[in-house]
Amino acid sequence: MPAFERSNVGTVVLRIAALLAVIAITVYIFSIRDHVEEFAAYGYPGIFLITMMANATVFLPAPGVAVVFAMGAIFNPLLVALAAGTGGAIGELTGYLAGFSGQAVIERMDIYDKVTPWIKKYGGWTILVLSAIPNPFFDIAGIAAGMAKMPLWKFLLFCWGGQLIKMAIFAYAGAYSIDWVMKFL
Repeated sequence: MPAFERSNVGTVVLRIAALLAVIAITVYIFSIRDHVEEFAAYGYPGIFLITMMANATVFLPAPGVAVVFAMGAIFNPLLVALAAGTGGAIGELTGYLAGFSGQAVIERMDIYDKVTPWIKKYGGWTILVLSAIPNPFFDIAGIAAGMAKMPLWKFLLFCWGGQLIKMAIFAYAGAYSIDWVMKFL
């Protein structure tokens, strides 16, 4: 078999493996969604795991920021934001891998057509802004970044920055909301 054909076969196998991993992770996390809050008992590592799993689901909602809000009232909100932001960024790799696999069904969706030009034009900055805003469409941005072959380090760095911003807002909101309520009791 010529080297060119072996290279194409290897790429196809890698893409299929990435897609199967994304599907398996999503199905597993969706199946344990009712027990994910139990990880909060493990402190910062538990917060990391909760947000990693919540962000690893593709198009299926999982509790993440609600736990960060609650944990911000119990633990140091800055450390909660760091643990949650890091877990969230790593969890978002599933969307990136789905896009990298090239098998994404969403490329026929209108929202994909609106996000892709922003990814191509502004790259990581689009990832940072979209990951900092709580929205259900970030999976599409991750898929678009993977399909555009954005370097993995760049995707992770900007996604981590956006996740840190978002998680810090929720953690500090949780910390200050409890203080505010306690003043009136």
